[in-house]
Amino acid sequence: MSEWWTYRLSDLLMFSPRTYHRLFELMNAEIWPMQVVTIAAGLAVLGLAILKSTRRAAHGRVVAAVLAAAWIVVAWAYHFERYAAINTGAPYYAAGFALEAVLLAWFVMRRDGLRFDPLPAPVRWIGLSLLAAGVVLYPLLAPFTGRPWTQAEIFGVAPDPTAVATIGALLLASGHIAWLLALPLLWCAISALTLWTMEVPDAAVPASAFVLGAAMAIRRWGASTAVALPTTGPTG
Repeated sequence: MSEWWTYRLSDLLMFSPRTYHRLFELMNAEIWPMQVVTIAAGLAVLGLAILKSTRRAAHGRVVAAVLAAAWIVVAWAYHFERYAAINTGAPYYAAGFALEAVLLAWFVMRRDGLRFDPLPAPVRWIGLSLLAAGVVLYPLLAPFTGRPWTQAEIFGVAPDPTAVATIGALLLASGHIAWLLALPLLWCAISALTLWTMEVPDAAVPASAFVLGAAMAIRRWGASTAVALPTTGPTG
């Protein structure tokens, strides 16, 4: 019997890249044309972010509602109903996605919703880039990496684009919401590790989202903490 330290991460995977990507193909065929609705909703969020019109409370609630709906759909339709067939950890992932949906839904019910005030240029551009990557770039990854269009991963349907877009949207939001980033960042780390173990080039996207999202979240948290700290001068 081999010792536990002789195992590699690839030995722990219960599926192959072909099986993993085939899951998206089957799901896309079963739920069509729902992808049209989710992409349109994602583009609406991106449009609001670009136009900076989400400073209105109603628009902030719309953004939170779209993200919450996307996370609960992925929790049930992907993780629980499909991914669980090839990964025993999927029900736990479904619970995490459902929890994020509940947290986002709380901002739908709040009167002020999510606020999108002016932010430093680096944070804003990285947020917009990640949001655009989740909504626009991800459907193109399948043909770009040699897979058929039918295996495309879509925002609001597949977990990776949903998490990446959510990180981007939340980086653009103001206020003390860093805790909302925890689950999207965690999923990007899990997905990047899974894809890297399968030697799939797509791993670079969730990995980049994790690094950039975490760096910008830490930067914003550090800046807000510095502002909140009282300044003290010499006494005498």
